Amino acid sequence: MPGERVSMRKIRELLRLRLEQRLPQRTIGLSLRLGQGTISDYLGRAHRAGLDWPLPDDMDDTQLEALLFPPLPDVPLDQRPVPDWAAVHRDLRRPNMTLALLWEEYRAGSAHAFGYSWFCDLYRAWAGRLKPTLRQVHTAGEKLFVDFAGQSMSVIDGASGEKHQAEIFVAVLGASSFVYVEATWSQTLPDWISAHVNALAFFGGVPHQIVSDNLKAGVTRACFFEPTINRTYAEMAAHYRSAVIPARPYKPRDKAKVEVGVQVVQRWVLAQLRNRQFFSLADLNLAIRELVEQINDRPMRGWGTTRRALYEQLDRPALLALPEVPYEYADWRYCRVNLDYHIEIARHFYSVPFRLVRQPVEARITTRTVEIFHRGSLVATHLRSVRQHQPSTVSDHMPSTHRRYRDWTHERITREAMATGDDTAALIEIVLRSRPHPEQGLRSCIGILGLRGRYGPERVDAACAKALALGTRSYGSVAAILKNAQEKKSAITDQPSLMHENIRGPGYYH
Repeated sequence: MPGERVSMRKIRELLRLRLEQRLPQRTIGLSLRLGQGTISDYLGRAHRAGLDWPLPDDMDDTQLEALLFPPLPDVPLDQRPVPDWAAVHRDLRRPNMTLALLWEEYRAGSAHAFGYSWFCDLYRAWAGRLKPTLRQVHTAGEKLFVDFAGQSMSVIDGASGEKHQAEIFVAVLGASSFVYVEATWSQTLPDWISAHVNALAFFGGVPHQIVSDNLKAGVTRACFFEPTINRTYAEMAAHYRSAVIPARPYKPRDKAKVEVGVQVVQRWVLAQLRNRQFFSLADLNLAIRELVEQINDRPMRGWGTTRRALYEQLDRPALLALPEVPYEYADWRYCRVNLDYHIEIARHFYSVPFRLVRQPVEARITTRTVEIFHRGSLVATHLRSVRQHQPSTVSDHMPSTHRRYRDWTHERITREAMATGDDTAALIEIVLRSRPHPEQGLRSCIGILGLRGRYGPERVDAACAKALALGTRSYGSVAAILKNAQEKKSAITDQPSLMHENIRGPGYYH
């Protein structure tokens, strides 16, 4: 209720400070220790009474009070001014705002306004109608509500005796309230997706919509208007021709079906299993499945029928058909192509076309394959490999120069050398054996065999014979012999060779 009326002396001072001194209401309030609503009330009354400063000399306090507080006219309630309740509701969200202050401001605007108690009662009645509970009508086959229960179950490791907590996944069809329950090791994305796949197989069909909580595994970014669905979760829904519709944050009524389903599961499944011990997840799921069958077959109060009967009558005929192949879990990862045109996934390297070096790509990773996409287009497919620090390279992904070099193996080099001639084969064998590692002589051999394209096999074989006679074993020596046409000269076999590994040669001094 409003406080006692301010004394007439203070009212006169208020009118003087405002009408004569033109002080702001905040300054007047600090001076007279009055609230802003009270000051507005008295200034409004003075304005309606036509008062100005200075007041007439013959006006005493009784006359002033009669002008400021005239008797209330006999106005019917339906004719009194009604506040803007929406504005009142918005103002109450402001810091330090009270209904009493808002009532004083409302009262200052009209002489026929409601009293404080009526003001509060009318506001509460309006606010009570502000958020009515919408009774949801669930169409057959339209929605599946999914969530994890807040309660977990213990599973004992038979080898170590250690206890592990299993999470409880609950799925409820909207029209029939038909329930599916499964225990998983975690609430992570792989278990979340696997539970969905098993639930849809249990229902024997696919709903048009899947209503989920804003679990991090399913919803990347929770938003009231535009939530961001996890890429794998959205892909799973697309595989089943369904759509994921997350509930609004902090709006449990959006998924009231599964909230009630979780409550039923906690009371009629988890509570009954509380004293039992389980040594594997499979044993726990078997026990859960038996009790869930009882729930689905138990008559529901007020319905006179069971969940299973409603499911067969309503949801089952309206569900979409299951795809021929269940969804295979796939993880998505953003990568950037390295300079060697490979990306790294689980410490293994997978090739992409070399033109995508330094480009961002997306990898879809399943248990069997790795698919790589660039701007939505599939650019590479590999079998999944568990060999760490090893590459999986497709020849078509390599530049032509790299591909030519990669195709030269020891077997091919030996085969090509023998086809060129006996002297070439002998020199190639010496080059490969003379290096600490055969790979070190690989380029020299490729270079020697590559000279056939310029000089022909016969000249190359003759040059190799000359190199053998001179005791040289390098690509540079063979190339020099061919360039100077020295292979045409007969080899001097009766004199020791002046070209051997202990002779520096004239190039050493220049």
